[in-house]
Amino acid sequence: MSWRKDQGRAERGYHHGNLKEALLQAALDLISKKGPAGFTFADAARMAGVSPAAPYRHFRDRDELIASIAQRGFEQFEQLLTQAWDDGRPDTVTAFERVGKAYLAFAREEPAFYSAMFESGLPVDSNSTLMAASERAFAIIRAAAERLAALAPPGTPRPPAMMMALHIWSMSHGVASLFGRGDAARRKLPMSPEDLLEAEVLIYLRGLGFLTDRRPGAAAPADDKPAGPWGKPK
Repeated sequence: MSWRKDQGRAERGYHHGNLKEALLQAALDLISKKGPAGFTFADAARMAGVSPAAPYRHFRDRDELIASIAQRGFEQFEQLLTQAWDDGRPDTVTAFERVGKAYLAFAREEPAFYSAMFESGLPVDSNSTLMAASERAFAIIRAAAERLAALAPPGTPRPPAMMMALHIWSMSHGVASLFGRGDAARRKLPMSPEDLLEAEVLIYLRGLGFLTDRRPGAAAPADDKPAGPWGKPK
């Protein structure tokens, strides 16, 4: 087999700690081409240029290999969301909108990671490390939702932050999966994914009692005071 010519180099690389990285990159490439269910453990070994038995030195099976990729994806995702949130600066609404855009950007620019994270079918809670990485990423969305919930207009019940986080995460995920991807699965629509997500969130907030007539591209409020309409602080 032609890949055996590279086997010696790959095995030597393993002794220098490179085999695990080679397998992860091979699997990531395969996911980008075939999806997380479109290749075998042996396929990943073949692409990495090693014997079918070599991957077992680092991974129990194919699922553990994909889980490691998903973990890395969540770690990068967390960093991107953290930078976008920037602890709510300069104001909650502006920072929150950046988080939504960052979510869509990750799905568009890192479709293989995104697919491993959300489309592999792996139960996240079966891997403690993967579970912790996913929870850290979601914590950014929850923190943003907590700040947003605090902006509920006077006299209206403050919605539970966890409920808001889950709802807004679902909206972001739906838009990203349907329209914001960077691969052939991307749908065509007469508005940008970012504008669509912003419109969805604004409709959702109005349903919770947040008074707003903001439109995509409108200026963010100057501070975090409740606004009516939003964008014109009281």
